[in-house]
Amino acid sequence: MRFFLLGNDRKPQVRAEAARLRPLLERAGEVVAFDLRQEQDLSGLVADLAIVLGGDGAILRAARQMGYRQVPVLGVNLGKLGFLADLSPDELVACLPQVLRGETRVTSHLMFECDYPTPGGRATVLGLNEVVVHARTIGHVSELELGIDGEPVTHFTGDGLILSTPVGSTAHSLSAGGPVLSQELPAFVITPICPHTLTYRPLVDAAGKRYTVTVRRAEGAAVTADGQALGRLAEGDVVAVRRAGVAFHLVKVAGRTYYQTLRDKLRWGTPPNYRTEPPAG
Repeated sequence: MRFFLLGNDRKPQVRAEAARLRPLLERAGEVVAFDLRQEQDLSGLVADLAIVLGGDGAILRAARQMGYRQVPVLGVNLGKLGFLADLSPDELVACLPQVLRGETRVTSHLMFECDYPTPGGRATVLGLNEVVVHARTIGHVSELELGIDGEPVTHFTGDGLILSTPVGSTAHSLSAGGPVLSQELPAFVITPICPHTLTYRPLVDAAGKRYTVTVRRAEGAAVTADGQALGRLAEGDVVAVRRAGVAFHLVKVAGRTYYQTLRDKLRWGTPPNYRTEPPAG
């Protein structure tokens, strides 16, 4: 097998875990790329598996590095929540023989293309989590118009709009009050940020449509994708989001399901620590 060994070396333990894993991978095959700074362009390389150390942010960067040649990713969580990177380093070592034998499931997930204005014209970026059109300064608001397949849907005043994939639904969108979507669902969710009327609610719609956000009034508006600043926006600027022609692939080992991850990370179903009797003494 051919491997990418990637990670965010700003996270504690990443270098140590990479040093522990690399000999195991080299005995099983070839490490085509070893990049803990996540600076290498991987789009021209071929591999069978990408092992990413760090957290969900490291996986987002790895997806950008791979571009339109996505390699299945196995994420190892050395960060915080880790909805995508849901294995611990010890769990990875324990299940590595199973992974090398191909006894895993690979899931496919929606990616997006964001087309946005630049000083020189327009540019397109590939992403996995979300696009956010937002005010750059606290206290400033933006007036935005949402369009779907060319039809005006709403004129929105507030701090911004989030257009999220199902994978990104447990990130910024969830914090803004959006729903949790099943990760393999072919849909986008549009979540308002601090709307200036209580009638606005998150909207879930099909992935095959084209979504546009037009800036009708801006006091310092900007656009970001997967947490990366793309640029400032002016009145009349349009940001367009559509389904990408490539999917993100995630390796799932036996015994780890999405619902288990939700229970673990969001503490769903954790029994409350009720005290039924007064403490002794």
